[in-house]
Amino acid sequence: MTAPRKLHIKSYGCQMNVYDAQRMVDTLAPEGFVETANVDDADLVILNTCHIREKASEKVYSELGKLRVAKAEAAQAGRKMNVVVAGCVAQAEGNEIIRRAPVVDVVVGPQSYHNLPALLKQAKAGGRALDTEFPIEDKFGFLPPPKPAAIRARGISSFVTVQEGCDKFCTFCVVPYTRGSEVSRPVAKIIDDVQRLADNGVHEITLIGQNVNGYHGEGPDGRPWALGTLLYRLAEIPGIARLRYSTSHPRDVEDTLISAHRDLPELMPFVHLPVQSGSDRILAAMNRKHTAEDYRRVIDRFRDARQDIAFTSDFIVGFPGETEEDFAATLALVTQIGYAGAYSFKYSPRPGTPAADLQETVSQADMDERLVRLQNLIDSQQSAFNAATIGRTVDVLFERKARNPGQIVGRTAYLQPAHVMASDDIIGQVLPVTIESVERYSLLGSLASPPVASSPVPPVLQPVRSHTVTGA
Repeated sequence: MTAPRKLHIKSYGCQMNVYDAQRMVDTLAPEGFVETANVDDADLVILNTCHIREKASEKVYSELGKLRVAKAEAAQAGRKMNVVVAGCVAQAEGNEIIRRAPVVDVVVGPQSYHNLPALLKQAKAGGRALDTEFPIEDKFGFLPPPKPAAIRARGISSFVTVQEGCDKFCTFCVVPYTRGSEVSRPVAKIIDDVQRLADNGVHEITLIGQNVNGYHGEGPDGRPWALGTLLYRLAEIPGIARLRYSTSHPRDVEDTLISAHRDLPELMPFVHLPVQSGSDRILAAMNRKHTAEDYRRVIDRFRDARQDIAFTSDFIVGFPGETEEDFAATLALVTQIGYAGAYSFKYSPRPGTPAADLQETVSQADMDERLVRLQNLIDSQQSAFNAATIGRTVDVLFERKARNPGQIVGRTAYLQPAHVMASDDIIGQVLPVTIESVERYSLLGSLASPPVASSPVPPVLQPVRSHTVTGA
């Protein structure tokens, strides 16, 4: 029997990249590859790159410098190591990577992962392979591997891509250029993936896409289905206890999605809804296509449908031209909404995006100071959100053994890690847990005995309506 070849994947960035890494593993499994956490004994190393953060390309070349040494050491030991650069940096700079980095055997964009086996064979034959083209006949870049058995469970929770690309063209974002325009998977294929995952023990599905609530895949009736309609159908699949989705755009929150949050107990009351800024002037410069007031109204629609719903968001600090008044509007928005958490970053220009050419930049000192103020406010809200669970009983989906002996860890509806002392036979179950304390960002508690109904979100997490205050 031929010994399996070892595959090491290092992923950067978003949930889509995590899903893509899993898809590459599935695609390469029939070729005899198994995953390894050790890069030094890998036969194939894949850098699954992200182009969103600052100096993304430089980080890739730095990593390739280390791999050049590892590849040379493998050759000295009589073993061949192939190196692949995948993801959005590969899509944006494929030819440059081939030119600058002889260590790389294959460069492949997000639309072409299903071609990996053929590309590796091309590299083995003595050439270097590059595939960063959007397919002409089917630009569906997240095509699953051709063999149905390739969809494999990796635990209690799993991502399923339903949509890729974005048509919004925010001035700071590279996604439309690296992932292409919006394309949605047909409903039947998504149902098939989720059904097979459920059959393999997955109980929680997170639907992902660059603009997931822009989903418009073809339904069984031949008409495009909205995300909310898809969620209603997926909630019918036996074994699926929880449904989530990410990442959403405020402009695409349609009525069936709101109704799904009202009607489906399987749909978690936790929404990641990026706003980026609280200033209307900056939102316009970002081409976000919504105002701060529009965003507040969307939040109100969700809260009218389900009172225990909570939100996270994304914020960019120091976008070109941002004044102290603009930033104050962001702080006001955060205060008014009340978040369970958020991601916040200093603005950094992405080559090829319209914002990269803007001249009215904000100083690093101002960006640093504003980011600290924003993160302190968000951290205080997250701490209050977590502390409000103490003494309450919440449902937890248990996922795995924790680091501490005897502890099992799971997640609440709001993705808070929750630890209990229990046997590992509770893994895969949703059980009520009485929260006793909070340790940093984790909840500590004990299984409710006898089981009792979970408590609703405490009032402290439901800020009063205040959208009469407008952004700058």
